[in-house]
Parts: sequence; C-alpha cells; structure tokens
Amino acid sequence: MEQNLANIKSILLEYAPKVVSALIILIVGLWIIGMLTKAAKKIMESRGLDVSLRGFLTSLINWSLKIFLFVTVAGKLGVETTSFAAIIAAAGLAIGMALQGSLANFAGGALLMVFRPFKVGDYIEAQGEQGVVKDIQIFTTKLNTVDNKEVILPNGALSNGNIINYSSEAQRRVDLTFGVSYDADIKQTKEVLLSVINSTPFTLKDPAPAVMVGELADSSVNFITRTWVESADYWNAYFHIMENVKIELDKAGIEIPYPHSVEIQKEG
Repeated sequence: MEQNLANIKSILLEYAPKVVSALIILIVGLWIIGMLTKAAKKIMESRGLDVSLRGFLTSLINWSLKIFLFVTVAGKLGVETTSFAAIIAAAGLAIGMALQGSLANFAGGALLMVFRPFKVGDYIEAQGEQGVVKDIQIFTTKLNTVDNKEVILPNGALSNGNIINYSSEAQRRVDLTFGVSYDADIKQTKEVLLSVINSTPFTLKDPAPAVMVGELADSSVNFITRTWVESADYWNAYFHIMENVKIELDKAGIEIPYPHSVEIQKEG
C-alpha cells in the first residue's frame, strides 16, 4: 500500500504541473480565440463583406485556431505532436475517402464564397430550380421559390453547373409576344400595344420600349414587345402588361385568334 501511494504521489508530482499548465493554456487559448474571432468578424463587417462570406470565414478561422490549440495542449501533456499530426493526417484521409460528396460540397461552398456568382437576396435559376437565395451555407445553398417552398441545393453541383442570376443587373427587359388576327391593322395594333407599355407605371423611358412584327404565323400575326424595367419590378410589369393588352385590344376591336373546333354531323 505504501509503495502504491508513493507511485501515485510520484505520478502526481510529475504530471500535475503539465496538466495545470495545459488547462491554463486551454482556457487562455479559448479566450484568445474568441477575441480573435470577434475581431475578425468586426473587420469583415467594416469592409462590407457579404453576410454569408463573413459567416463562412469566421467559422473557418475559429475551427482552425481551435485545432492548433488542441495540438498545442496535447504537446504540453507530453503527446508527441509529430505522431499526433500523422494520426490526424491518416484519419483525415480516411474521412475524406468516406465523405467525398461532402468535401465536394464544402469545396463548392468555398468557390461560391470566393467568386460570388450570387448573394443572399438574389433571384437565381440553377439545377432546374428557381428562387430567392435565402442562405449560403458551407455545404448547401437554400432558395425560397415564388410559392414559398424551400429548396436546398448541394454546393458541389451548384458551383459546377450553370447559374442564371436575374438580380445581378439593375434593369431587365420584359419580352412578350402577342398574336392578332390577319384582319387586324398592323399600324393600329402597334399603337395599342405601345400605348399599353407606355402607360405601365414600371416602364423605363430609356431604353425606349419597342413593338415589332415578329412572325407571320399560321393563324396570327405575332407582335413582339420589349420593355425595360427595374429588376425588382419585372413581374409587376409582366402581369400589368399582359392584362391591359387584352383589355385594350378588345376595346379596339382587334381579335386575338384562338383554335376553333369544327363539329361534323353525320346524316342518317
């Protein structure tokens, strides 16, 4: 019993200072990491970095410093850091092989943060989906569709695919086609269409709206209208023009042709 107590005392005398110093390093290190993370976040905010980019970089800095601190504390406790680093590298390789898809999404998220093809609040089309960007996370990007459904896209596929950003430019052009009867007067039809466009409150004067004959189709003369609006007003202008074109064409007696079914009655 006395020998065991002596051994325990010897171990405590040998390792107690290491444990205490390791705890002090851990506590002080975590406090410093917290301060550095907050400082980095404030610097990024003052530079006007995107909200999603700030979150991504803050998380990356925080975890990188914590890993460095963990290795330092382990070394203070007597763990061979070279062996420890080799173990981490081997474990990282094994995890990487098992999580190739997640790593691809992580890399895709990093690319999206660096090149910024879109930002939170933009209306985009990608991977067969359309919506307003709600959040850009490390592995996925969240969209809100026009009917308020949430779509989650993996960043790996998103960064490697085609992306249409409808909000990147301040102005957009509303292109609409209207078909009228061959009996309609072309000049009168153009005047009616142009009048509707110019009376639309969202229409920009520069560039000027345009109305042209685009096609002589099988059963209609198709007119193309082009109207420039602010990007945020696109759908308001679209629906306003569509509704009022029908109203004004009816007032002017200009027919919009539609398919007519013919019934054949058999005698007898």
